[in-house]
Amino acid sequence: MIQGIGAAAGVAIGKAFVLPNWEWSMPDTQVNPVDLAKEFERLYEGIRTSKDEIEFIKKEFREVVGVEESSIFDAHLAILDDPVFMSEIRGIIERQYKAAEVAVKEAIDHFVAMFDLLDDEYMKERAVDIKDVGNRLLKHLLGAPEVTLPADTQPYVLVAKELSPSQLAHLNPTYVLGILTMMGGKTSHASIMARALGIPLIAGLENKLSTPIQTGDMIVMDGETGTVHIQPDELTLKDYSSRRAKQQRKKEQLELLATVQAITKDGVPLRLLGNISSVKELELALKYGAEGVGLFRTEFLYMDRSSFPTEDEQFEVYKHVAEKVGTSSVVIRTLDIGGDKHLDYFQLPEEQNPFLGYRAIRISLDRTDMFKTQMAAILRASHYGSVKIMFPMISSVEEVQAAKALLAEVKAELDARNVPYNREIPVGIMVEVPAAVMIVDLLAEEVDFFSIGTNDLVQYVLAVDRMNEQIAHMYHPYHPAVLRMIRMTVEAARNAGIGVSVCGELAADERSLPLWLEMGVSDLSMSPQALLKVKHRILNTAAAEAKEAAKACFRYRTSEQTEEQLTAFSQRSGVTLGKGKEAKEKTS
Repeated sequence: MIQGIGAAAGVAIGKAFVLPNWEWSMPDTQVNPVDLAKEFERLYEGIRTSKDEIEFIKKEFREVVGVEESSIFDAHLAILDDPVFMSEIRGIIERQYKAAEVAVKEAIDHFVAMFDLLDDEYMKERAVDIKDVGNRLLKHLLGAPEVTLPADTQPYVLVAKELSPSQLAHLNPTYVLGILTMMGGKTSHASIMARALGIPLIAGLENKLSTPIQTGDMIVMDGETGTVHIQPDELTLKDYSSRRAKQQRKKEQLELLATVQAITKDGVPLRLLGNISSVKELELALKYGAEGVGLFRTEFLYMDRSSFPTEDEQFEVYKHVAEKVGTSSVVIRTLDIGGDKHLDYFQLPEEQNPFLGYRAIRISLDRTDMFKTQMAAILRASHYGSVKIMFPMISSVEEVQAAKALLAEVKAELDARNVPYNREIPVGIMVEVPAAVMIVDLLAEEVDFFSIGTNDLVQYVLAVDRMNEQIAHMYHPYHPAVLRMIRMTVEAARNAGIGVSVCGELAADERSLPLWLEMGVSDLSMSPQALLKVKHRILNTAAAEAKEAAKACFRYRTSEQTEEQLTAFSQRSGVTLGKGKEAKEKTS
């Protein structure tokens, strides 16, 4: 048995296909100084072609897994626009009279070596992006073919030294049973994408293997524990085959719960909502029984374009979602760009701390033309369903008042055009920064509902970038400070008589259910893939027992104590799929 880093859960059994390690080697070709203009033209043409390819891959991948995961390719586009990287290439061509492909190769090697020297796993993993983009550019400069994967005829376990996002985007999940990489970790882009695609992945196997894996070797792997067996014996093969079959049965049984109401064993109902970024994700959320849309991220409407979407273009999408959901509510969040989300046609300033900078509502209140266009489209869609509007990253009462004043202007303009809309459209905010929590009672007087954005709230409360491998161990959603802030928000909403929901990864963590029951949170919004697992947990939980278990969590001094308490309760509650199946049968 070999122990790696479990980066994407799931059991896989199959024969290995080892992806060749594509390392470019080429003569140190120099060019005549009079031909430098030609080399630059070759370089720029290669960049244009590479950008077109990346945009195409990004669009295809977004349709499969959504906006957030596909934004990985924004980083690749940014590399091709990076002035430091491109200056390095141009300098080699200009000063050393080297061919464009030689200059690109030397620049890649220089930056990768520089990243590898850093004592930061997250930055080391970003070197994979440099190599991915550089190899794409080299491919076009040399006219070379890409390394191809096996034809989609026989399932296999893919083995690679490292896997680039571009290569992973071309994989067919139907035939790729699992992935093993020698490099990388949980925060690598390949790991993030594998989790989105539902492909088991184990990383960090370099120096763990006594002999290299060969194409055709039988592989057994568990992406949750990080264990790998090469050429396993019959007993191991039988054991993991049983685990894999159990996983498949569990998946099939969970799907039976799609039409079952999410209600605890002692009769406390909860409302499970979907977080969506596209119409495809909406269809998946509805398939898995979402009772509405708790968060419609509108960023995808603005991506893969050369200009801002028009009011009519946005209206058609919002209207479609509202009609598809029917009488259930749809919470549409206004544009949340900045930080790690960028638009090619909207240049954001270079910032030392982009997550603390010009983003979200700050951009909207600055670019009122763009903001009012989006709100007009949302208002028009409100005539066709139960639509709510929500503003992101609010940190002051002034921001809410300014946004509402602009909304009033848009309403007056629609009135002048005789366009119908819901005059009483509910207005809400994301509570995701500590400042909002500390004035949450004041904010409650301004809006109709709160959505607690746990992902950013944890990050900002603890000052921890969860994508930084060096400090990822400090990202604790169950930190006492986080739980206190969530409770403050819920209590302020209750006192003001407004709605409140919890959104993000913490809402999708089945262990956290006792917290929501104890605080009286009834609306949870999460990714479509998490809906059935959380519903199953609800069906197998007694609210009274869960509340008792959660009370101690608000007295604990450490996040570890809370996590242990919630995990122990989860194990004690004796959850079985049979109970969920019985619930399905009772409603039939």
